[in-house]
Amino acid sequence: MIIRKSILSTTIASLLLTGAQVAAQSTAPETGMEEVLVTGIRSSLAQGMDIKRDSMEVVDSIVAEDIGKLPDNNVVESLQRVAGVQVTDRASGEASTVTIRGLNDISTTLNGRVLFTASGRSLALADIPSTLVNRVDVIKSRSASQYENGIAGQINVHTSRPFDFDGPRVQVNARGIYQDQAEKTDPNISALFSNRWDTGAGEVGALLNISYMRTNYRDQSTTAGAQLPYATENPPEGSILTPLERIFPDDPRISEDPVWQTGLQNGLPIDEGSSLSINGTDTEYYLARDAIFQGEVVGERERPAATIALQYSPNDSSEYTFEAMYTGYRNIRDTQGLFSMVDSNNALGDDLGSTFDLYEGTNVVKSRTVGLPDVFADGGRVDEQTDSFMYALSGEWDFTEKLQVKSDLMYQDSEFESDFFAMRVNGVPYQVFANFDDVAGFTFADDPSTATRDESDLTNPELWTMGQFYDSGGRDEGSAITFSTDADYATDWDFLHTLKFGVRYDDRDASEFDRNQDQHTICPDLVDDASLCRPENHEGLGHVNSNFMDGEAVTTTSWYAPDEHYISSNIGQFRELYNLEVNPQLMKTFGINEKNTALYATGQFEVGKLDGELGFRYIDVQTDMTFYGDDTSDVSRSSKGNSEFLTNLMLRYHITDELLLRASYGETLRMPNFSDLNSRITYADDTTDIGYGSASGGNPDLEPTTSQNYDLSLEYYFGDASMAHVTLFRRDIKDLVVTYRNRIQADLDGYNADSFVLTLPDNASEGMLEGVEIGFSYFPDLSGNWNGVGVTSSFTLLDSEQTNPQTNDAGEVTGYETGPMYGVSDTSYSVTLAYERDTFDARLSYVWRDNFLYADDAALFANPLSWYRDAEESLDMQVSYNATDSLTLTLDATNLTGQLTKRSYGDSPYHSFSSELYSTTYALGVRYSF
Repeated sequence: MIIRKSILSTTIASLLLTGAQVAAQSTAPETGMEEVLVTGIRSSLAQGMDIKRDSMEVVDSIVAEDIGKLPDNNVVESLQRVAGVQVTDRASGEASTVTIRGLNDISTTLNGRVLFTASGRSLALADIPSTLVNRVDVIKSRSASQYENGIAGQINVHTSRPFDFDGPRVQVNARGIYQDQAEKTDPNISALFSNRWDTGAGEVGALLNISYMRTNYRDQSTTAGAQLPYATENPPEGSILTPLERIFPDDPRISEDPVWQTGLQNGLPIDEGSSLSINGTDTEYYLARDAIFQGEVVGERERPAATIALQYSPNDSSEYTFEAMYTGYRNIRDTQGLFSMVDSNNALGDDLGSTFDLYEGTNVVKSRTVGLPDVFADGGRVDEQTDSFMYALSGEWDFTEKLQVKSDLMYQDSEFESDFFAMRVNGVPYQVFANFDDVAGFTFADDPSTATRDESDLTNPELWTMGQFYDSGGRDEGSAITFSTDADYATDWDFLHTLKFGVRYDDRDASEFDRNQDQHTICPDLVDDASLCRPENHEGLGHVNSNFMDGEAVTTTSWYAPDEHYISSNIGQFRELYNLEVNPQLMKTFGINEKNTALYATGQFEVGKLDGELGFRYIDVQTDMTFYGDDTSDVSRSSKGNSEFLTNLMLRYHITDELLLRASYGETLRMPNFSDLNSRITYADDTTDIGYGSASGGNPDLEPTTSQNYDLSLEYYFGDASMAHVTLFRRDIKDLVVTYRNRIQADLDGYNADSFVLTLPDNASEGMLEGVEIGFSYFPDLSGNWNGVGVTSSFTLLDSEQTNPQTNDAGEVTGYETGPMYGVSDTSYSVTLAYERDTFDARLSYVWRDNFLYADDAALFANPLSWYRDAEESLDMQVSYNATDSLTLTLDATNLTGQLTKRSYGDSPYHSFSSELYSTTYALGVRYSF
């Protein structure tokens, strides 16, 4: 820490001293100030097009229509209408994940500075309130002068500075946002205060921008379990299998060798009559689900944020800026779930054929009735919070008319904390009927032989016994000091008119801590008095929900579960009951220091109608890693170095004043996630009686993923806020990180399982992504009331492939398989209709994306392994009315279609996985400026 403070103070002193010398010596002419105040849809689109046209890179920009008014509730949702950009994960009341051309490895910068959240490598864009933002750039091809990380691209968020305005500026925004599933209205407020003054010592500016947003949300989902092989109702004569018994891959009763392999990418055959070899006999099987479950999340999220910007210009040739930013995140998620096994063969009845239905022409079970299933309900709470701080001091100097220099020194610190607890209650109802078709659901039947209670009523606490208890938490920390200097030199040469060069040095620390004291033993087995484990004997413990899935699924709509509020208020009591530590401590899992030094040089040239830039960037990364086991004495250390030399070439040919042809070649990379480097193995017990647990760890030998990027674009600018463009692109990616799996044995205290499926990451894959983007915007000059009508649209067509190694249970590579890349929709488009008048504007936006490979399920049993997300759509609306020159009223709505978000195992209509119901939101707002 002493060394860091010394570096910080020395560099600040040097930067200020250099600036003072330049201020005394420079005689450069005055440069104009940027005016960012824009109002209205058309004006903001026109500014975004100007940025795209003037940029050497392939860039799309969103410019705020007014101070504090991006066109959507948050930055992520504003990006979904940019050509080539897709968003997903619309949970917790907002979209949160961004991909550029199908890839989610994006570097995030704020005013050009690389920021991150906690121990991650990027900033969570959803954590930046849209009211703090005046512009967002999506940079798809990059100069060698820009940060090298992020093979998908870079998203640069711009905030306001006082010198952006001609004089004083005050603006206040207030909105009330209603979510229909949560049935609550929440505030979103912000205020900006800015001014600049001429003094005898130069010009001074100050800006304060503050924001607060609270969101109450409710997410609901139903999910069908993994699809596994089962015996038919008529196993071969002499078979050891019983009717409808689950076939385990390594059951020693039926074979010395695995009968089938877990984690198959495409799963077992689904044709009617498909068979497995069991004890040398071809035996037909059915594919059925092992379980079905559903859950709802009710949460409250808060995002406070503030920026401060101070600027000082002692003369026309120098300028200094100090900026500080705070972003906070508070999220409490209360969860309530209901889980049932549906593979019991103990109470199937005499007429087995009547207990299930198959999809016609397949061996896949569509619905099933099972007696005496093992069922549990759980209630839990996740409490998360993030605090991120950034401080930066920069200077810009015109040393001469030809030489300009910029220097920037930044310190950032970010910390994320989380706590989680949950309790289960267990039961064995009389009978469950489960439907796995389309929207999964399950209902329970009453036992006709009992008259004292209704076994179908899962809201009755007497049907339950207190089961397991889960208690874990963690803290992720990250900090960095970053210094950069960039210089532009205007040459006297006709061909090579500008040279740029610079250096960036980043000293980054990342560390993670966790605790886990899950109690897998059920409550009655831990105490002498079993009455302590009866939910009805704990007044206040139970909670019953209602109206689950809002009629979108035929399923159980209410059930009893432990109440997370009651447990939270009595957490010490329950920890004692479950023989857990009352005040558990966090243990450090890893600490990593990474030093990144980058040097670059570029040259900008022009010959007639052709101009461009050639650049080179050299990166040297030194990483020191320390990993900790459960025992603090169990410490391992390693270090590694990586160096890369990257080349970038960008060309623009100005066919006419309106028609521009652009081409580029660039090389980018992605450094491994810090958590992926952690060699510590984390174990998860068998909690659903499948016979084995799971385990995961990292790989300290991971190398960077690299990409060669090609772009070719034709752009036509034919009017105010009117343009069309077509872009062809390709990404060739090497050393993609994928996971290897193998079976290991481990004897762990308190765990049910002694066999675990272990996944470890490795640079074992390659990928290719290519496609075309088409963008169109047109605001015609019309007469009368039609004047102000416009349309913007985008269309993206993608083709991808990724080669992944296939392994057996021992982790040995048995072959390679080529399939689509994760997160890539082959087709997506957006259409926005806009109407703008002097006092009124409105916008209706529709976004659609095709189905796509989303992720892989846990490899211990999934069949197929992969999850696909169904096609997704969103319809949003924004309306603004200028009541006076200073007062604007707004009405916004998102997710008007209310579409269920669906996932399936593999790309097949017979393998439904989950259906998720998210809120439609409505917002009324007022914006006042003076």
